[in-house]
Amino acid sequence: MLTATELHRYSRQILLSELGQHGQQKLKEGSVLVIGAGGLGSPALFYIAAAGVGLIGIVDFDVVDVSNLQRQILFTNEDVGKPKTETARRRLAQLNPLIKIETHNCVLNVGNALNIIAKYDVVIDGSDNLPTRYLVNDACVFLKKPLIYGAIFQFEGQVSVFNELMKDGSRGPDYRDLFPEPPPPEMVPSCSVGGVMGVLPGIIGSMQANEAIKILAGIGSTLSGRLMLFDSLDFTTRFLNIKSNPDNPVSGKNPTIHALIDYEEFCNPTQHKNSAIKDVTAREVKKMLDDGVGIQIIDVREPLEFELVNIGGLNIPLKEIEKKISSIERTNPVVVHCKSGARSLLAIEKLLPFGFTNLLNLKGGIIQWIEDVNPSLTKY
Repeated sequence: MLTATELHRYSRQILLSELGQHGQQKLKEGSVLVIGAGGLGSPALFYIAAAGVGLIGIVDFDVVDVSNLQRQILFTNEDVGKPKTETARRRLAQLNPLIKIETHNCVLNVGNALNIIAKYDVVIDGSDNLPTRYLVNDACVFLKKPLIYGAIFQFEGQVSVFNELMKDGSRGPDYRDLFPEPPPPEMVPSCSVGGVMGVLPGIIGSMQANEAIKILAGIGSTLSGRLMLFDSLDFTTRFLNIKSNPDNPVSGKNPTIHALIDYEEFCNPTQHKNSAIKDVTAREVKKMLDDGVGIQIIDVREPLEFELVNIGGLNIPLKEIEKKISSIERTNPVVVHCKSGARSLLAIEKLLPFGFTNLLNLKGGIIQWIEDVNPSLTKY
């Protein structure tokens, strides 16, 4: 039963005839797992906590960076350098001390996903990478959990509800019905590569919270079977219908995937790499520099990214690489890098037809350089 304190705190939404005390009781008894406490997770967590969802789980492995503060509204300057999970837990407890909050300060992976997800009623995916999205989807399908999907990039966002239990006992479409196979990584740039309007994740994350609240309370109609596309630049919305695919490998008529798989391999950029491209590690490049090997470093990130942090070298953005052929050496080794390794692979593929045989791809990009060679550099 709802206490007097709860009745007062949630009175404005209890007044809604569609929700009422019965719906509020369902929220109190319900649980939501939010994967990622970043741009999407921050507003989603705020609103499901404020609404009175009884148990909230938070999965994140990162620490707060100053570049997060433009959009990740859970955090302030004082939180920079602190784990996102614990900072989020403390902030949400201040917002609503009547709910329970659990933290999972780890990378969600094949080894822990099923155990973590199993105890929650609804999952909100606030991740920003393909392997996690497929992992979360498949785990939710196997565990029969509804999944609230959200994605953002620059000025555009997407929202849908996957694997929801329908009135006839069937399950709604899932992520693999929308994206049967992962696109090439260079076609799915992250916000740290392409940028994002700070208010956009607030809008999309709030929509995810709205769908989770409706599912728990049993009210309204969700986005199951529909993908909402939102453009904040011209403020337009479109809806695409999603149908269940009988050939879906995890939820179709004759599924071929019955357990979680290696999602890094499934979505790995190396699957799309030309076999003629050679990788080099950050430590190997550092040794080459230390040994005085004459190498050229080409950074194919955007100029703003280069200004934020760089390891020297020549900055030639990917979109200009074919116009700057004359700037690239043909005798000494040329190390091409970006942030994580996807754009540099694409850059080398563009250069190979011009007869280059001395190109090396920095595996893991500047992220791996910071990790293995110079941790003092600023991540972004």
